[in-house]
Amino acid sequence: MHKKIMIHTLVATALCFFGAALPQTAQAETLRVGINAPDITTLDPARATATADVSLVSWIFSGLVRFVPGSSNAANIEPDIAEKWETSPDGLEWTFHLREGVKFHGDFGTVTADDVVYSLTRAKDPKKSSFASDYAAVKSVEAVDPNTVKITLSEPVPAFLGLIANYHGGNIVSKKAAEALGDDFKSHPIGTGPFQFEKAVTQQAVELTAFKDYFRGTPKLDGIRLEFIPSDSSRELAFRSGELDLIYGKREQRWVEQAKLWENATVDIFAPGEYRTVFLNTTHPPLDNLKVREAVAQAIDVDGILQFAGETVAKKGCSVVPVGYQGEDCSWTYKYDPEAAKKLLADAGFADGVKLSAVVSSNSTQQPIMEVIQAMLAEAGIDLQMKVVDHPTYQEQVRQDLSDVVFYGAARYPVADSYLSQFYHSDAAIGKPTAVTNFAHCNAADDDITAARRAKTDEERTKLWSSAQKKIHEQVCGVPLFSLMLVWVRNKGLDYGYDLKGSLNLAPPITELTTLKH
Repeated sequence: MHKKIMIHTLVATALCFFGAALPQTAQAETLRVGINAPDITTLDPARATATADVSLVSWIFSGLVRFVPGSSNAANIEPDIAEKWETSPDGLEWTFHLREGVKFHGDFGTVTADDVVYSLTRAKDPKKSSFASDYAAVKSVEAVDPNTVKITLSEPVPAFLGLIANYHGGNIVSKKAAEALGDDFKSHPIGTGPFQFEKAVTQQAVELTAFKDYFRGTPKLDGIRLEFIPSDSSRELAFRSGELDLIYGKREQRWVEQAKLWENATVDIFAPGEYRTVFLNTTHPPLDNLKVREAVAQAIDVDGILQFAGETVAKKGCSVVPVGYQGEDCSWTYKYDPEAAKKLLADAGFADGVKLSAVVSSNSTQQPIMEVIQAMLAEAGIDLQMKVVDHPTYQEQVRQDLSDVVFYGAARYPVADSYLSQFYHSDAAIGKPTAVTNFAHCNAADDDITAARRAKTDEERTKLWSSAQKKIHEQVCGVPLFSLMLVWVRNKGLDYGYDLKGSLNLAPPITELTTLKH
């Protein structure tokens, strides 16, 4: 039994036994959350990409604007730290007017234009941000006065407000805190959100407390405790025994159906899906041969993978741009045909087959799918040799070009540019100073991706995005699979305070309105 579960159970038993002798006091309502991670990596919002990190960041920080809680729809953006804004007719100048008196956690004062300038300048610096490429069109960020910020773009940016929302680099940090703490800021974050960082215990938990001076009102919860429990069965046991109120679920259909039968449980399945793609490193032999990459694409049965994953939690992809993103074009797909794959290998000079390597995460959303893909490839004469490692090691090694094949899943701001820029533009190729997640070293559509950012009309931009997807498809930089929806399970006594349909930050938003009844 999980050690923490055993301790909690013993304490609960003792309380029941001596309950009559204890004074009747109000029970502290701290939300207990379990997640499938061994630890945090960073709580710096400009660097956080792992699910646990992003989840915590979303409860600690705020942006100039925000997605309406429970929505990942770019049309549902509302004021946050900024109370209003205006833009020039050409969309190149944006002026934001800040709310007065928005407090940072601790003794770091209130938000000023200087903090916003610092935060967004930092977000576009590749030495300090993992999302710098998103802000390539940001020409300048200026403080007009203490409560007014002007952002000037070098070219129009599709759905610009999404880049400065409460997501990734859009989160506002305290300039004073970041400069004072330096590298320690990643483990002692200072934001303006409803919950503030209290402490972290390595490989055990992170604790947040309610920020009583939160500008939208004091949270109804006393705090949040996020526990690191990589084992799916241990998280499930802790939830079902009442030790946890909210857990990251196993994104498999059979597991979801079982969880729906648990006593006092509600299963939340919501967008955006993390888009699963098999990226093929075009610089590694034999994948530098187009016919070999085409063979890999034709050897993978996406429909078969979907049957394994389940129709509720997995939505089939058709383009290199994720399902439902603005600009997605499904005009081109790869046909499953293992015999054709064998012929392609023979034509490429590999009649006896090929060997490929893949660093694979032991995470339950990765290893089982890769084992299915491994079996499919074997039928076409492709020997995929998998090196299975823990998830942090996987994240590190796939960014060191150690893998021919990279199976990766991610959610981004739902417009085509965000995915095309980060996964398929050569500026984002692994190994470059501006690297993001171009594991394929793809450069097939650089011109179209760049031109789309400068397009003056949506029609022109859409055509360029379509052209980019076609070129990437033809060069087989990756094989799109499916969007894996987010699955969380909560105690029926947990009321988010909104209707949960989506969350770009990968976890249910916990706001000042969230309540818990045990």
